[in-house]
Amino acid sequence: MTQPTTDDRPEKPEAAPGTATPLLVAAVIVHDTAADRVVLLQRGERAKFAKGRWDLPIGKSEPGEPITETAVRELYEETGLTVEPEALDLAHVIHGARGVDAPDGFLTVVFVTHEWSGELENREPGKHAQVRWFDVDAIPDNLVGTTSSAARRYFAGGPKVSLHGWE
Repeated sequence: MTQPTTDDRPEKPEAAPGTATPLLVAAVIVHDTAADRVVLLQRGERAKFAKGRWDLPIGKSEPGEPITETAVRELYEETGLTVEPEALDLAHVIHGARGVDAPDGFLTVVFVTHEWSGELENREPGKHAQVRWFDVDAIPDNLVGTTSSAARRYFAGGPKVSLHGWE
C-alpha cells in the first residue's frame, strides 16, 4: 500500500479552542528473533530527560507525518537501520497524561519489526552515548519507564495499552 505524499494530504484542521493536543511519538522494537536480541540506545549527557538511561529508538512525529513514517525516519536517524513501513507491526500504545515537551500529554505508538537492513550505528552521538544490541533476557533495568513497560509487555505477550500519569 502506497503512503500518500504530503501534497495528497488534506490540511490539518485547527484544534478547537480549549482543547489539548497530545504529542504524537513513535518507538520501534527491533527484534532479532534468530538471536533473541533487541536494539536499545543509551541517552547521552545532553538528553532532555533520562540521561544515561536506555531507551528504544523513539521520536516525535512531524506535522502531517503518518506515524509509520515517523517510526521509519527516527529508527534510521538514530541507528542507521532501515525498515519498510509494511514491516512494522503494532506492539503497544502508551498514553501519558504529561511529559517532557508534552504538557497536554503524549501518545506513543510502539511498533515491532523483525525485518530491517543496514548496520547498527550511533548516528546521533550528541544525543546518545551508545546504541547496541541486548539479549531480550538481559535488557537493562535502567530503561526509560514508559518504554520499558511497553517492551517488557511485548516480550511477555502482555497487555498492548498502558497509561502513564493518569493515577
